[in-house]
Amino acid sequence: MEKTTYQQPNSRYCFVCGVQNSFGLQLKFYDNGIDKVWTEYVIPEHFQGYPGVAHGGVIAAMLDEVCSRTAMIADSEHFMMTAKLDIKYRCPVPVGHPLNITGRLTKARDKILQAEGHIYLNEDTIAAQASVTLVDIPESTLDESKLEELGWEVISD
Repeated sequence: MEKTTYQQPNSRYCFVCGVQNSFGLQLKFYDNGIDKVWTEYVIPEHFQGYPGVAHGGVIAAMLDEVCSRTAMIADSEHFMMTAKLDIKYRCPVPVGHPLNITGRLTKARDKILQAEGHIYLNEDTIAAQASVTLVDIPESTLDESKLEELGWEVISD
């Protein structure tokens, strides 16, 4: 069975995925078209908290983003916001080390989704994990006519 991979859109200035945000992470995300999202990243030194260790807020941002992107697997313009983010930091995440970051949709009903995320140091070591509850962004907040202004598009590798 052939594994299908889809690249998800990026924005211009999002802290996590903004390709023109020189202060951000500039991550690109991929999904399997069913229930999983992933990316890879090496956290640079300027995102450390304790020397040599990634800041917990950066870890939280990556987990929040990879989980929220599970909502976009079927519809790349389905924006949701985090209602609850529960993180367990299992070990320090070193800067300068390749990470695998994954998200998986665990439950979907009406306007609420649940997902889980993991940051792996290697195949066997989970550095951090999250459970996330996502809710649809209220229509009064979301203006889909601004997607072009947001720069929401797939940026080729």
